[in-house]
Amino acid sequence: MTIRAARLPDDEPAILSFGWGLQRFENGFEPNRRLDPGFAAEHWADVQAQAQRRGALFVAENDDRPVGWAFVVEEAGDLFVKESERRYGFVAELFVEETARGQGHGRALIAACEDWTRARGMAVLIIGVLTANGKAAAVYRRDGFAPYNLFMRKYL
Repeated sequence: MTIRAARLPDDEPAILSFGWGLQRFENGFEPNRRLDPGFAAEHWADVQAQAQRRGALFVAENDDRPVGWAFVVEEAGDLFVKESERRYGFVAELFVEETARGQGHGRALIAACEDWTRARGMAVLIIGVLTANGKAAAVYRRDGFAPYNLFMRKYL
């Protein structure tokens, strides 16, 4: 297993497939996920713009073949958060192909995001997880993450 910085444009096809894979996976329990043909191009343009300004893309490989990725960005918290924790890393996306899950790729991608965050002088890394994705939440808890904020939604 190898974790490395994304090499663009070479990794673009794999990253686009990971984006679709995540959308399809999450759509299984969160039907608000876009599956329209325009999604991939719009999403990829947004990711690239964010990464250029304030983020990084990492790729997990097995035998020189991409099997997953993570996208981490620097975020700024609200003024009510103490200054030492106001800037933080946020794992905006994390995906590992089903055939490569359970082999440590996700953990290694998170470690790369942790290293990137620490290297920029930030002491906090946040990762989001959909409430219905209990398996991912359990993995993140085992990796040292703890619930921090809960958003509640009501359809009108």
